Amino acid sequence: MIVDVVQESQPDLAAYATIPIAFDVRDVARIVAGPPPSGGFTIDPQPLAVPWTKNYDADGNGPMTWSSRFDLSQWAVFVARIDGGRVGGAASVFRAPDVDMLAGRPDVALLWDIRVTPDARGLGIGTALIAHVEAWAGAQGATWLEVETQDINVPACRFYARHGFVLRAVNRGSYPTLPEETQLLWHKRL
Repeated sequence: MIVDVVQESQPDLAAYATIPIAFDVRDVARIVAGPPPSGGFTIDPQPLAVPWTKNYDADGNGPMTWSSRFDLSQWAVFVARIDGGRVGGAASVFRAPDVDMLAGRPDVALLWDIRVTPDARGLGIGTALIAHVEAWAGAQGATWLEVETQDINVPACRFYARHGFVLRAVNRGSYPTLPEETQLLWHKRL
């Protein structure tokens, strides 16, 4: 199987949005702070009695809204294909003053979004996308890559940890409309 990843010079956000981001929530990550002086965090997945499905696009902030909310000129959108069919995508942003998570830092790129079709998950598509995002961010001059997820996305937590990201912040109460979800911020030195 050959995975072809390319950066789209003119992102087709409608096609990008057809790649589902929904996943089954089977566990919630209990975050445990490490002992001083090492600090850090460990993730202790707690199984749920009743799994449910989370769809990040259902909150009205999916790819079809990006161009109305942000200047996409500082964004890179990647698409992954197998045999010509879209199986994944990733969006990254660097030096964009309208993206609050960057906090104006000139050394940080943000992995805004990454998604893989359900039937292609576990085949290395996410790994290929991360590699392209890291190469793009480094070429832009970023020395850090950051990404946000939530404690309900244990597979994403495992994915980021496996790819060298370190959990740097746990922010409870960051989502007023989703008080049961905790924001997790990960970073990786490029």
